[in-house]
Amino acid sequence: MEVTLYNALGGEAALKKLVDAFYQTMIESPQAQGILKMHPDIPRANQKLYEFLSGWLGGPDLFVQKYGHPRLRARHLPFAIGESERDQWLFCMKRALEICNTSPEFNSVFMPAISRLADHMRNQNPG
Repeated sequence: MEVTLYNALGGEAALKKLVDAFYQTMIESPQAQGILKMHPDIPRANQKLYEFLSGWLGGPDLFVQKYGHPRLRARHLPFAIGESERDQWLFCMKRALEICNTSPEFNSVFMPAISRLADHMRNQNPG
């Protein structure tokens, strides 16, 4: 089996658990209320993040199969995303990793990569 972040995480079930924990954190955490307002349909957002991360982590390319190229920055342009929103999103992801008790080895590769991706989504005062 090819060593991918998808496999290192634990595959489909582990990714679903991570994405569920991410959105549960967003719903429950006062410090994520700014980005929660940007997600009026949590079940749909959950499914799309799961599908995107599946392919991004080296697993089945579900998002591309369903929607085509992610064009993430373009898809996020309707939303004002600055440092605060990026940081709220990353807070939810870090908390989801804690909830899912992912390995330090996985986190050490995943967090820098997802942090760069989150920063790339900024369209307000991008640096």
